Formats: sequence, C-alpha cells, structure tokens
Amino acid sequence: MAARKRASAPQSVKEPSPKEIDKTHQIKSPVTDDPPIAPPKSGFIFKLILFFSIPYLYLIFYHYKIDLELRRSIIINAGLSLVGFFVTLRMIPVASRYVIRRNLFGYDINKRGTPQGAVKVPESLGIVVGISFLVLAIVFQYFNFTSDSNWLVEYNAALASICFMTLLGFVDDVLDVPWRVKLLLPSFAALPLLMAYAGHTTIIIPKPLIPYLGMDVLDLGWIYKLYMGLLAVFCTNSINIHAGLNGLEVGQTVVIAFAILVHNVMQIGASTDPEYKQAHAFSIYLVQPLLATSLGLLAYNWYPSSVFVGDTYTYFAGMTMAVVGILGHFSETLLIFFFPQVLNFLLSLPQLFGFIACPRHRLPRFDPQTGLLTGTNDGTLVNFFLRIFGRKTEKSLCTYLLVFQVIFLLFCFSSMQGQREKERRKNCSHSVHLYIEKT
Repeated sequence: MAARKRASAPQSVKEPSPKEIDKTHQIKSPVTDDPPIAPPKSGFIFKLILFFSIPYLYLIFYHYKIDLELRRSIIINAGLSLVGFFVTLRMIPVASRYVIRRNLFGYDINKRGTPQGAVKVPESLGIVVGISFLVLAIVFQYFNFTSDSNWLVEYNAALASICFMTLLGFVDDVLDVPWRVKLLLPSFAALPLLMAYAGHTTIIIPKPLIPYLGMDVLDLGWIYKLYMGLLAVFCTNSINIHAGLNGLEVGQTVVIAFAILVHNVMQIGASTDPEYKQAHAFSIYLVQPLLATSLGLLAYNWYPSSVFVGDTYTYFAGMTMAVVGILGHFSETLLIFFFPQVLNFLLSLPQLFGFIACPRHRLPRFDPQTGLLTGTNDGTLVNFFLRIFGRKTEKSLCTYLLVFQVIFLLFCFSSMQGQREKERRKNCSHSVHLYIEKT
C-alpha cells in the first residue's frame, strides 16, 4: 500500500488525422514527455552500507569463531548480493520507463497541492528487486549446494514460494485485488514451502507450565504447519499495511533483514550443532540478497521518492522473511522482530474487519502550506505516532518509525544476550557443584 493515487484511463481517445499518422511514421524512435526519474540517493545509501557492514563483518571475522567453509559460503553469497545491489541500482531507471509507458504510475498523495504532487511516479518497481533476488539465489546454488544436498529441496521450495508471491504481488498491482483476496494470496504462495518442509513440528513449553502439562516439549504435528502458513500470511500483509510514507516499506525491511542477519551470526557462533548452524546459514543465504537489493531500491524510494515499490515488493519482502524464519527455525524470534508491525496490525483490526469505516487510503492529512502531516483517527501506527508526537514532515515521521523499530530490536538483542549470559552462569555453577560432589 503506497501513498499514491493511480492514474485513471482517459474517457475517450481522439482518432488521429491522416497528417498526424504521416508525422508518426516519420518518428524513428519513441519520444516521451515524461522526464527521467531523479538520480539515486547514493550518498545516503553508501553511508547505510558502511553502517551495516562494519558490525556485521566484525561479528563474522573476529567476535565469533565460524567454520572456514561456512564463512566462505557466507562471503560468496555477500559478493553476489553486492552484485545484486548494483544491478538493482542500474535496472530501476530502465524499468521505470517501461512501467510509465504502460500507465503503471501514480501520484504521491502526501504531496498533493505541491508541484511534486503532480509528478508521475512509476509503480511496481519491486518487480526489479524480486527478479534480481531470484537470479542471485539461483546462481548461488552453483557455489554452495550439491545435487545430493539435504537442503537443496527446501531451498528451491523457498525460492518457489518467493517467486509465486512476487508474481501475485505484481498481479495485485495491475488488477488492484480486493483486501479479502489479498489476505488469502500468501497462503497459496506458501504451499511449496509447507509441502517441502521436513523440520521439527515441536514447541518448547515455558518452564512455569511444565508442572501442569507434564512435558517440556509438545509436538503439534499438522497444527505447526498451519501456524507456518499463518506466519507467511501475517508477514506479507504486515509489511503491506505498515506503509504510506516514502521509504517506509523498504526501510522497515532493511532494518528487520539486518536484525535477522545479526541474529543468525550470533546463533551460529554460539552453537556447536552442525545442523543448527546450517539452518541459520541457510537463512543468511536468503537474507543477504534481500538486504542488498532492498538497499538498491531504497536509493530511489527514500524521501522524496522517485519510484513506488508497489504490492509486488511488500509481498516479496514479507514472504522472504517468513521463509527464512521458518526454515531457519526461529519463527518465534521473527515475530518478536515484527513487533511494530504486530502493533500496527492490532491498531488496524477494527477497520480491517469492518467494525469501523475503512477508507481506501488510511493516510494522514497533508497541509501543502506547511508541508506537515496531521494524524487522522484511522487505526495505523503512522497516524498513532502523529497523534502522540504532533505534526511532522513525511521524512521525519518515517525516520521516527524506523528508529522505533531499531530501538525495539536493540532491546530484543539485549534481552537475548542477558538470557544467554544467565544460562551460561547457571551451567558454570552447576558444573562446579558436580565437581565438588565428586571430590
């Protein structure tokens, strides 16, 4: 859901005269009055890349002792992802000309009444990211997987689900599918993944409940697969409805994707189980290309946006993160990373289910005189922030929302690190007591 209004087709088309037809035949190349899109915000993006790369590389090369073979695969994947970043950066202007030619453009509602509000903004540029990602992920198989690899089936099933969701997202952009249908689309796209899933279907019972249930692990069977399908539906739609500002959809994806990378590296470094390590490495192989290609898109989508990402991107990004959470066996942690999206979903429930009138665009009101946004009574986190913190510019509001996401993720990592340290001390204390008893 982008902050845009789609252009409608003209009511009638005037038949060209014979003289106009002759002039048309004299034109050797197509000419368009539409100006090219604004150049990418490269300086801002390269600062972000530097900000993400330094702590990430520190964790991989210095802080944790990661197996050389596993580290080699991660670096090869990172190199391919970097190629994907530059390909995305180069191909977006090319794709923009094609989508505008096919009338796939809109007008930025949050700039209505200003000169920028009258500019045609190409839509559905998430298709470039989706295609770049899929090509990179397929090529990476040559460097990492063998024909008898246990992970190859699940890897290809993951790519099939992501490809299916990208296609359905593009169909939604073109056909403007109703909301009720949108909620069901991810469940169809997740079918290849659910059918190929061969991992555990158990959950760990919280310690306070163990005396009452008489077990510490519960096998849910097919209910666990139902949960995975619902997770895919939630992730895709949560990115889609937490939107409406330039850079918000891609920005939240970049932040969550980086958090997933850090979480996976931490789990690999702290574990001694090869299968557990491989599950988290599998997640890294899909998230690194997602992060790199999304940064390429963010160069054009950050305020002021020169392209709209469309439902193609939000569905693609949501499904990719759902896939890595499921196959990396950290779906519960993934939901914690999505806390702002969960909060936005809870605020949206009364309107999504029709208890309160739901307008087509649940966006704040824009004042062209001041350039500030004012919150409405619509149930979104965007409007909630404006009601709490007062009127803001679109850029500052988007920054506030992304900083909120970052702060919560830092709190999550701090809590997980504290819990891990607590367990380590408990194990050390237990070992000392055993040693004393033996002596």
